[in-house]
Amino acid sequence: MSSSYAPTAGPVAGADSTKTLRTLYYVRFGFALVWAILMMAIAKKINPGATALLVIYPLFDVAAAVIDFRSSGTTRPKAPLYVNMALSLLTAIGLAVAAGSGIPSVLRVWGAWAITAGIVQLVVAILRYRLGGQWAMILSGGISVLAGGSFIVMAGGEEPALTNVAGYAILGGIFFLISAIRLQRLAAKGR
Repeated sequence: MSSSYAPTAGPVAGADSTKTLRTLYYVRFGFALVWAILMMAIAKKINPGATALLVIYPLFDVAAAVIDFRSSGTTRPKAPLYVNMALSLLTAIGLAVAAGSGIPSVLRVWGAWAITAGIVQLVVAILRYRLGGQWAMILSGGISVLAGGSFIVMAGGEEPALTNVAGYAILGGIFFLISAIRLQRLAAKGR
């Protein structure tokens, strides 16, 4: 995170912002894990449960971005969070529509979201670098861009599968967990 993106409203505001971010990362890890397990269990084909799960994932991302936005302080740029919220909301709508057309369409929408969200995640993590614990988010953003491309390629394959998005969610969740642990260790050192 660049110095212009670091909390500057004083030590308490900075600590509160970092604590909120750390908690949010833990919650995102837990959500990704539960979501992926459910997706692997029911998403052998597109059905109402799989469609609901597909739509819930980006909506959860919107909610997380709103929490992040509210806790990020007044001196940090918020444009990347606005972009993330818009992308995730459009993705939820796109996935709901794509589900009616089949797995390849879903994978294309998911892939486009993974690419664009990965780019936004990279930007936010780089801007937050000085907060600490962001290297995993930088890596995750880069992997998301690559994974998004692979989802689009998979959509044209012989037997595209929704279970691949579950693996993507688990990997993303692991990166959130790593970042949360890193932020917690940095906070403990600062005491």
